[in-house]
Amino acid sequence: MSKLSVLDMAGKKVSDIELNDSIFGIEPNMSAMHLVVVGYLANQRQGTQSTKTRSEVSGGGKKPWRQKGTGRARQGSTRSPQWYHGGIALGPKPRTYGISINKKVKRLAMKSALSSKVAAEEMLVLDSIKLDAIKTKEMAKMLAALEASKKVLVVLPENNEVIYKSIRNIEGAKVSTVNTLNVYDILNCDKIVVLKDAVTKIEEVYA
Repeated sequence: MSKLSVLDMAGKKVSDIELNDSIFGIEPNMSAMHLVVVGYLANQRQGTQSTKTRSEVSGGGKKPWRQKGTGRARQGSTRSPQWYHGGIALGPKPRTYGISINKKVKRLAMKSALSSKVAAEEMLVLDSIKLDAIKTKEMAKMLAALEASKKVLVVLPENNEVIYKSIRNIEGAKVSTVNTLNVYDILNCDKIVVLKDAVTKIEEVYA
């Protein structure tokens, strides 16, 4: 089992923690991570765009002029696509962009993402975060001490409104809980800060 230092809010080492190699020490599967990230981004799309076809726009029931004898091109409706105020030909309609991904692939991608962060030394384990009130300045100070001031993901064992509201205004920082953790957020950050209790929960879920 690989070991990581457990740090306090000042960035000082307080103890060590052993990580489960079946979660944090596997060979990252790039294909699985790519598939899950593509699926995640596709599922964010609403797919509510819509245009009206010639049958959906109002009007156009009367033939604009007779078929022959006028010298003009024959027309059957003023709502054909070539007309101003006409319907849209081949325009977008509501659809789902969602991609279904196998559960085993999702689990493999999550383990691969976590393992890649450990291998790159971009994962920090924090003993605890102690805040009496919502203090953005204190969280900014903590992230600076951990040298994680750029794009950082803070993983909590469970929802904590005080910590969430203290971090949300810090540029580049994001908070996630174990049950909302996803591969895209892990790969999209420069460093991931995981609370000690959250590491235990992750191992319970993915071991």
